[in-house]
Amino acid sequence: MWEAALVFGGKMSVMIRTTLAIIGKLINDVLSFVIFSILDVLDLVLCFVYKVIDFFIEAEWKPCYCSSPKEAMSGTGRILVSEKGQSKKIVCLTSTKIQLEEISDTLYTRPSLVAEVSKTTVKELKRRKINDATTMVASINKSTVRSSSTFTVNNTIVEMLQEKIGGHKSHPIPRWSDCDCDTCNSWSNACKDTLFVHTDGPKDNVGDDVLFIHGFISSSAFWTETLFPNFSKSTKSAYRLFAIDLLGFGRSPKPHDSLYTIKEHLDMIERSVLEAHKVKSFHIVAHSLGCILALALAVKYPNSVKSLTLLAPPYFPTPKGEQATQYMMRKVAPRRVWPLIAFGASLACWYEHVSRTICLLICKNHRIWEFLTKLITRNRIKTYLIKGFCCHTHNAAWHTLHNIICGTAGKIEGYLDTVQNRLSCSVHIFHGEDDELIPVECSSNVKTKVPRANVNVVEKKDHITIVVGRQEAFARELEEIWKTSKLIG
Repeated sequence: MWEAALVFGGKMSVMIRTTLAIIGKLINDVLSFVIFSILDVLDLVLCFVYKVIDFFIEAEWKPCYCSSPKEAMSGTGRILVSEKGQSKKIVCLTSTKIQLEEISDTLYTRPSLVAEVSKTTVKELKRRKINDATTMVASINKSTVRSSSTFTVNNTIVEMLQEKIGGHKSHPIPRWSDCDCDTCNSWSNACKDTLFVHTDGPKDNVGDDVLFIHGFISSSAFWTETLFPNFSKSTKSAYRLFAIDLLGFGRSPKPHDSLYTIKEHLDMIERSVLEAHKVKSFHIVAHSLGCILALALAVKYPNSVKSLTLLAPPYFPTPKGEQATQYMMRKVAPRRVWPLIAFGASLACWYEHVSRTICLLICKNHRIWEFLTKLITRNRIKTYLIKGFCCHTHNAAWHTLHNIICGTAGKIEGYLDTVQNRLSCSVHIFHGEDDELIPVECSSNVKTKVPRANVNVVEKKDHITIVVGRQEAFARELEEIWKTSKLIG
């Protein structure tokens, strides 16, 4: 009798938890639909508001991605773009280093939530009624997407390229909506057009080199305030440690006319670290978005990378029939109000002008937020995470998010294949078990592409605490990885 009662109680407990989970999901779905539908409208309103303000303060319109593609001609090069509804293709492009293939279509193809739900509903109804016809249409759409995603371009990109190759009037530095503090703009007074690089270890190249690449809206402080103080003296005497602020973040340059493509990011890393410090071979440690740059760098220098350590790599294999860039955008920014980190990612990814407003309120006034944090906590915590989160421009964050995270979605699989087949270095992956932004399955996905990768899922750690809070332990783990790589080499 007692056993029957325990079994019944266990079943009831499972039913209650399942019911609560269903109710919670329903509430989240309804709230998300309402809130993001409102944000769709708000973003359109803010578009006009910022155009007016930009015009009165800077005497010109700031291009945005709300407008449809159009035909445009540059000053020294020719860029032809079809009108909406026609075949979209670049006919000619000269006198620029920017490769249009690296510009993500998610910059200007972000359907509203209502439109997307309607499209999904209609698609599902058609699928149920006429499966065969839907299969044929999907096949046609798939070929259309593949042919146009690489070449589709928006007039905002055209205008930005015109500034780069045609000598058009440049915006003031900083812009009125960007922070004007010395930290955020230290690069504008420097003679060299290179990244900010925090170096530690021996001055001469007597040992191995290690490159640290931070994630989205972060900075080199993510490493220098956590890991660097915890490395042993022997490590600091044997390794040169380079922690960079990526282009557009921290104390690195934040050019207003940059599209922050993967080529631009890699060029700056090469110029600022590999060439400037005569780095021949090196270890890489990267977090989140930085993992994509780390993979691209490893593919470019397959014989130079000694070890590859990735923390929370954002790899979502694209299902058959899906467009890689759009699928990635929906995975990292699912337009849900919960969890909060997903809500923040959705605001940053889907809404150009709402995210600019957030940057205006937070980034431009980061000194106030830092002061309040210190005041509330009575200086009990360091504010390096807040500085890293706030020290960027909207232009840098917006384009980096779309052109690196979303834009490279179709390339990551190729990167991983190259790592598996051409690189002989060790591959180590660390992932927080409680990461709500980049789920643990991403590391498992990498493991399927690179079977030799050593995956370490850390319990009770998330996207940030995978390093912050366990920096001493992680420093020892890295030292062991580098030591083992040296013995193997």
